[in-house]
Amino acid sequence: MNKRIWLILALAIPLYPLLTWLVLTFYQDDPSKMIWNDREAYNLKYISQLTAQSPLTQPQLIEKLGGPDITEAKKVGTDIYQLMYYRTKREISDGITTRQECTALLFKNHQLIALAEPAVTLYQQATADDA
Repeated sequence: MNKRIWLILALAIPLYPLLTWLVLTFYQDDPSKMIWNDREAYNLKYISQLTAQSPLTQPQLIEKLGGPDITEAKKVGTDIYQLMYYRTKREISDGITTRQECTALLFKNHQLIALAEPAVTLYQQATADDA
């Protein structure tokens, strides 16, 4: 009995770090399968790593975070502006997502150009000129 326990421990101890490494390396998060508070934290973590100079396209963002919670789009001349909101901070647990609970990302011709409040301001300026 005692030898059997030592054998199991001898196998389990080196196997645990290997299995942990495999999961962390190869498991891909899927925001569509997360509960709302996990998705919110995932969105915040991913978006906080971005800058306006990040070489991120709109399809890459959607692949990583899923569809936005709120979106606005407008064509100005030949340029397409899309303001995408992803929830990153829940204020009231009422089942309704508002812009105040989200972080905005602005895409011009499917390329990231601004984040957060500057994104909203830039979108309003760009689309106001066309109105």
